[in-house]
Amino acid sequence: MAVIEVLNSSGDRVSEIDLSDSVFNVPVKASVLHGVVTMQLAARRAGSASVKRRSDVSGSTRKLYRQKGTGRARKGDIKSPLLRGGGVIFGPDPRSYAYKMPKKVRKLALKMALSSKYQAHSLLVMNRIELDQIKTKDFVKIVKALKVKNALIVTDAPDEKLNLSSRNVQNVKIMRSEGLNVYDILKYENLILLEPSIKQIEGRLLS
Repeated sequence: MAVIEVLNSSGDRVSEIDLSDSVFNVPVKASVLHGVVTMQLAARRAGSASVKRRSDVSGSTRKLYRQKGTGRARKGDIKSPLLRGGGVIFGPDPRSYAYKMPKKVRKLALKMALSSKYQAHSLLVMNRIELDQIKTKDFVKIVKALKVKNALIVTDAPDEKLNLSSRNVQNVKIMRSEGLNVYDILKYENLILLEPSIKQIEGRLLS
């Protein structure tokens, strides 16, 4: 079992906790992480680019001039793609770029992302974060005590005081354990887990 120190809001060691090797200490493969991160980013693409087709453009459907006898090209109505202001051929339509990878691969990638933070000594565990009031200054004081500047903080339950106190702090993000994902773990330099959230994460990944 991997063992890690548990810190308080002042950055002092208060206890130790055992982490499951099956979740926090597995071999890391960059190809698996890359595949899942690419999947996540693809799902975030808007896919809203669109053009007007011939049938969407405003204009008369009257044939501009007769078919034969003029020596000119055989044009149809004014909405022809060949004319300025006409419809567009082969343009983009709204679409979804999302695709799914196997559930086992997604679960494995999450274990690898957590393991990468543990192996790089970028994983911190706190017993709790308690704020008496919504105040950014108090939250910044805690972050400084932990000696981190860029971190993802994972909580076990909703905490309005923590969310509102941290929202104006750059390079810090608060996330519930249910929403933990590969992209956000790798995006931030440090990963801070509240002690109760560890059981939730292990329960999710070992089931």
